[in-house]
Amino acid sequence: MLYNRLSHRGLLIFLLIFLVFKTDIFFSLIVFFNFLSKLGLKKFYPNKLTFQSLLEINKNSLNDETVESLEKIPWCFLRKLFQINAGCRNCTQLSNNDDDNKKEENNDLFDFDLVTADDSADNKVNPLDLIVALFLCADSFLQQEMALKMSMCQFSVPLLLPHGNNSQCSLMLWALRDIVKEWCPHDLSESRGFVEDNIVQANIPFFTFVRLKNCSLSKSQVLNHVLSHGQQNHNIFIHRDMEGGTLKRKIANGLVEVCWYLPCGKKDLDIFPEPVAFANLRGDICESLKQFNFLFQVSTATFVFLDKVEENEHKILTSLQDVKSKLFLVVNRKDNSREDMMSVRTTLKELELPNSSVKIKDSKVNVAEFSKKLCAAIKTSLPDETPTLNIVNMVGKAVELGLSVDENTSEKQKKAVEEIMVDIEGQSIPDYKKQQLPFQGDNWKKISQLEKECRLKSGDSGLEEYKCQLQEEKQKIMEDQSKQKLSKGMKSFIKTLSTSDKEERDFFLKWMKLKFNTHSRRELSELRNKFKEQCEKEDKKLIAKLDQALIESSLGVEHYMREMGLIYEFSISGSRNTADEISRLPGLAAEMLLDGYPLELLDGDASNIPERWVTDVLTELHKKVGGKSRLLVLSVLGVQSTGKSTLLNTMFGVQFPVSSGRCTRGAYMLFLKVGEDMKHELNYEFIVLIDTEGLKSPDLAELDESYKHDNQLATFVIGLSDVTIINLAMENSTEMKDILQIAAHAFLRMRHIGKKPVCHFVHQNVSGVSAHAKTITDRKKLLEQLNEMTQIAAEMEKKPSITAFTDVLDYDMDKNNSNIPGLWHGTPPMAPVNTGYSEAVADFKKNLLAAVKTDRSNDVSQIPEFLEWIRSLWRSVKYENFIFSFRNTLVAQAYNNLWKESNQWEWQFRKKILSWQKEAEMEILNSDNEADIQTWSILVDSKKSEMSEKIKSEEREMKQKLTNYYKKKDQNVNLIEKYKTDFFNSVSSLAKEIEHSVNNKLDCALELKISSEKVQDIQKKYRGGVEEEVMKLLSDCKNSDKLSDEQLTQKFEKMWTEATKNVSGLKERDIAASVLKQLRGNFSNQNVDEKFQNIKDLKEIGKDPFKARREHTDSYMEKFKHLFQGLGELQTFTDSVIVSCTWFVLDKTKENTDYNDSLTRELLEKMDEYLKQSYKRHKTNTQFEIDLKLHICGIASREFLKMHQKFLSDNDPRIQLQKYKTQYLTDFLGLYKKRDNCQRKAKGFVQFCIKPAVEEYINRSLGINIVDEILTCCHSAKFSSRFFFQYNIQEELLRKDDFDSFVKYICKYEIYVKDWIFQHIQEQMSKNKTLCKLKQENLKVIVDKITAALEQATAALEQATKGPDGVQLPDNKESITKLISKMRKYLIKDISISEEDEKTTLFQIKSTCHPFINSLKMSIEDLKEQLQEEFSKSENITETLNKLPIKPQEELFKRVFGCGKQCPFCKVPCEAGGKDHKQHHAAVHRPQGLGGYSYEDSDKLDATLCTTDVQSETTFKSLDTNWEPHPYKDYTKYYPDWLIPPDPSIEASDYWKFVLVKYNDRFAQEYKAKQADVPEAWRRIAKEQALKGLKDAFNIK
Repeated sequence: MLYNRLSHRGLLIFLLIFLVFKTDIFFSLIVFFNFLSKLGLKKFYPNKLTFQSLLEINKNSLNDETVESLEKIPWCFLRKLFQINAGCRNCTQLSNNDDDNKKEENNDLFDFDLVTADDSADNKVNPLDLIVALFLCADSFLQQEMALKMSMCQFSVPLLLPHGNNSQCSLMLWALRDIVKEWCPHDLSESRGFVEDNIVQANIPFFTFVRLKNCSLSKSQVLNHVLSHGQQNHNIFIHRDMEGGTLKRKIANGLVEVCWYLPCGKKDLDIFPEPVAFANLRGDICESLKQFNFLFQVSTATFVFLDKVEENEHKILTSLQDVKSKLFLVVNRKDNSREDMMSVRTTLKELELPNSSVKIKDSKVNVAEFSKKLCAAIKTSLPDETPTLNIVNMVGKAVELGLSVDENTSEKQKKAVEEIMVDIEGQSIPDYKKQQLPFQGDNWKKISQLEKECRLKSGDSGLEEYKCQLQEEKQKIMEDQSKQKLSKGMKSFIKTLSTSDKEERDFFLKWMKLKFNTHSRRELSELRNKFKEQCEKEDKKLIAKLDQALIESSLGVEHYMREMGLIYEFSISGSRNTADEISRLPGLAAEMLLDGYPLELLDGDASNIPERWVTDVLTELHKKVGGKSRLLVLSVLGVQSTGKSTLLNTMFGVQFPVSSGRCTRGAYMLFLKVGEDMKHELNYEFIVLIDTEGLKSPDLAELDESYKHDNQLATFVIGLSDVTIINLAMENSTEMKDILQIAAHAFLRMRHIGKKPVCHFVHQNVSGVSAHAKTITDRKKLLEQLNEMTQIAAEMEKKPSITAFTDVLDYDMDKNNSNIPGLWHGTPPMAPVNTGYSEAVADFKKNLLAAVKTDRSNDVSQIPEFLEWIRSLWRSVKYENFIFSFRNTLVAQAYNNLWKESNQWEWQFRKKILSWQKEAEMEILNSDNEADIQTWSILVDSKKSEMSEKIKSEEREMKQKLTNYYKKKDQNVNLIEKYKTDFFNSVSSLAKEIEHSVNNKLDCALELKISSEKVQDIQKKYRGGVEEEVMKLLSDCKNSDKLSDEQLTQKFEKMWTEATKNVSGLKERDIAASVLKQLRGNFSNQNVDEKFQNIKDLKEIGKDPFKARREHTDSYMEKFKHLFQGLGELQTFTDSVIVSCTWFVLDKTKENTDYNDSLTRELLEKMDEYLKQSYKRHKTNTQFEIDLKLHICGIASREFLKMHQKFLSDNDPRIQLQKYKTQYLTDFLGLYKKRDNCQRKAKGFVQFCIKPAVEEYINRSLGINIVDEILTCCHSAKFSSRFFFQYNIQEELLRKDDFDSFVKYICKYEIYVKDWIFQHIQEQMSKNKTLCKLKQENLKVIVDKITAALEQATAALEQATKGPDGVQLPDNKESITKLISKMRKYLIKDISISEEDEKTTLFQIKSTCHPFINSLKMSIEDLKEQLQEEFSKSENITETLNKLPIKPQEELFKRVFGCGKQCPFCKVPCEAGGKDHKQHHAAVHRPQGLGGYSYEDSDKLDATLCTTDVQSETTFKSLDTNWEPHPYKDYTKYYPDWLIPPDPSIEASDYWKFVLVKYNDRFAQEYKAKQADVPEAWRRIAKEQALKGLKDAFNIK
């Protein structure tokens, strides 16, 4: 305890002593922290405010609201400073002007106390205090950025920064390191040369301005006059007459600011002929003695401002060394200041200063006049030789005098950079790059050239072989690259960069940037001068050579970052440690992106993208942010040197290089985080800025590749961007026209692929309050030019329908144009950034982001989608024909997603109509048998009308679904806008097709009703006769002696034979004549009657194979060709038509119905579809049509006859009576013996009437159920779209490895698909007894319906049979007939119960109604069990499928087959959605030899892919071209409805290459040609590689 007391007492004594000596420090600390708290900055002290935090897009960075609290002052200042807005220093007081005005109105204006009291000081801050506070709270990198921006505003910047207690201060060397200035000294003015240097390394005379305690003259104001000298006065230094300048400084005393005067080379404008530095110490020298001593020792001259000299000041001044040449006294002589002047004289005498070193300002002389005297004094003090002292060299003196240096914290990183730079000394930069950065050397550029090589040599024959050679060459280079070892410099770079300490990494990169920029500036200076000379001479070759030399002599951090990316890109092999180190690089680069460093997207030197590197870096970034990476991509395009990067830097406070002495090529991207407070509003997590090299470089514009390069860059960048800013400098109309053409071209391409970027035109150097109104003519002219450029671009891209810029994107002449005044306010280099420029850019940013908030027209991309755009856009822009070569998996996915949805809607549509059709058919079949044909026809017409309305309703609903789908903001719907019309047309086409189909079915139902009724009438006649004979026999037997069962049976048999001997079969129709009649009707509009005169029997036609003959075509070339080669193509086509039509006929004849004419009409319609193709392709004539139709109708007539004969057989009256013979015998015996037949009759009714109807119901429902089952099972994806269907078929073909299957797939595609679907259904239905389950489900449904109908009929009957007093009437057998009639009415839409069968089964029923109902219920349950047992037994699935009225194989075929068109060259089937699309397209084309194409001269199969040929100069011949050679490039002349994307890339699907190689000999045999010459590389493709190629082509993960 005692110890504790002593220690407490000791502590108190120590604190008292400390307080006595440190009172000033203690109080200054309190003042300092109070000040920070007042501004809300305390939590950031010391150095905790980061540059990255200020780049975040949040409300602080966007809101330009008034300052309502002191805490908002720093953020307002920083926001405006980052916008390079010189008005930032005015954000130092609260915006309460209205309150101040009210106070003034209420106060006594002449109250002296009010004048002296400053009650508003609490709401204001001295700007210098604010700047000091922010520098003390900012980290090293933010300090640099603040100093740089202040320097751009032509503000003075801190050189010596006092700490919180003013007992210590720092030399701000690091903070000033980033400031680079350009100037033109007078000795270079004639040659128009200039100096560009880092300001801290420049040897510039250094003048210091200080004051004594008593000084009434504002030295800052005087300095501003000195530095302005006749030009518009600019407040470089803050002074007392500025806003907040009169406020007492709290923490800024001891601050030393510096600024530089830089000459522009014009003697009449320049104040000084050379650059001069001016330092300004805040506060008097006694308060900041250390700073004063330092300044005096490093200065060329020191100017001391004073009114008088006090004793302590006298001692300080007289203690100075070497004062005669370095010290100037600036005396402000007041009236009546004799005593003050005496003190000045005393000091002067002791200092022995000459009169020239004393400048006295009288009250009569104003500041402007006095500043001229000072200027003269400064000029005379300028040294004759360039001084050797610069700010970097001041470090030693600062340390000697006890000042700290801000740079000392990063010495380690500085040394690391110097180690990397050791090797650069003594050799040229190009040599250094070859040695230390080998990955980005010639090999990398060569890979880029190889990828574009195909388009350059596309005229060569053997294109596929050539492409394989290129692939091998590329592979070899990549292997060479992967074997390269890391250079010493790169090892050191990666090692230092990989540090876990983020601050160390930041310092390292900054030092690299500073050192390399300095080095590059020196190296590039001479080259630039040569380049300038050659540009004047206009020597194109030399200009290009020098441009390349400039590129090669450029060296910066970006080259090391590029090398790092390429090391990763080619890291295929290497030691494990290296691989581990390298594998971490994308994560490291992702961290750097998050920290605000740019990533090179497009290497402008090689015109290439390291795709693997960029992909993995961004993927890592996506992971690091937890998959939340919604991006708003914003880019700027414009002519070189029109302020694109400056615009981005001003808008977002970033640091894209503006003019650092190096050549920046390509495109860089920078990720800016969106703050939590803005994420919901903006709907993004990041804003991605893309900065590009300038287009239309004035010096390079004349070079041949310039336009192509600019076009590629613009297309690529616009394609990636959500918002594109086109930066225009209005003064150059020619350049503007060029940039507009490039932009219009790029936007047109984006429209074609479904991307809808927002475009804003920024017009630089347009100022004035009436600028917007006055430039309306210019804006109209701009739109006219845009329209003109759009038309030119549309012509180039073969899009004649596009005639105006507004056809390409939404453009508003007012909203999409912004005027921005000039950047500089005055003549550089001393001109500050124009406040109007900053304000206009801030407004533009605000409006742009406000528009982004409201616009939701495009889907929001996350990083994975953004990467897909990078890949697909780059793949396309590398080749000339962008619109036709663009392929993007996002577009494919979006198209496929819509396709899947559309297929689902289509099936729902079909299913509803099929279900309705099923019910309508039942109603027609159940219609009143007593009615005539006309009544039935009226019923059918009413059903057709009802059906038409239903179809229209469903069509509207489906179109509404499609409309709603296109309104969605996800699934990249905007990318498939161009297919919208196709899908809408498909819906209309589907509705027509369904209506046509249902009409046919209803006509068939009517014809079936008529034929069934005829059959029923005949059966009724014979039934009546038999029943009459039975009753007659019964009467005879009852009147005789009692007979045994055997005797009764013998009598019955005798009677039966006699009664049925005259029963005849149904009359057979002449089916061939009916078919021929329909065929004649098909030719009703053509004069061909005489052609049919000689046809005696259609059944005899079409028995022999059909032969295509010369007279079948009107093409002379085809006839001529026939003399030598035969009509091979036409014969193949004809054979496929015959097979397809025969298939159709056989399919129809499997149904258990009678022939009707609608079947022939449907067949003829199908043939007409095929004949349209034959006329187009083979120029066939009417003779061909007649012969082919006769041939197919001959086949059909024989098959339809068999169908008809089967129907007659099934419905033969003799057979029908025989079916009921046993029942009649049983009835006869029962009646004779008076047995109760209730149960037997009920069972008979169920077996003969209900069971067939139930089985028919199940068959009618099963087709829809099977399709539903297939579309919802685990293999449903196969049928989700044509895209997946094609993939699955081809994948199975590869697995089956059967040549005949490949041939059938290629040559008889339709038949192959039908077979495949049928087999697939069989497989699915046999699994887990699926078919049995479906039947049982339907059985339950219909049994429940029958039971319910029985209950309803019973209830209705009971209600009807009650007497007037509610008394039950007799329950008689007539009630049974009524009961069944009621049941039939309730089940009219479900089943058809034959009246004939009912009357037969209920013949002479003796039961009453109630017992019959009970027996019926039991029999129905027995039937259910019986059928369940039948279903569970194994059965023939094929037979079941064939007899279904709604065939699932047909429904699935319609779903996936589409239009059925095949590529005219390689026979690949079209995969476009719906049937009614404008253009056919397919994902993967094949070598043309697989489709039967061969070379005319060698007869060898053609191994070239048509996607390669359409990019080449080669030609093709076909019937369509009249066997004349026609360029593949212009294939659309003959095949305008096919889109075959050129694929000049080295990679193409390996699937079909593998197939051709494997079966080359057999395909040659099949097509009667010689084997194809396949490239050697194709022979190395393995089956696994082929499957991978297939997956890649169809984007299957």
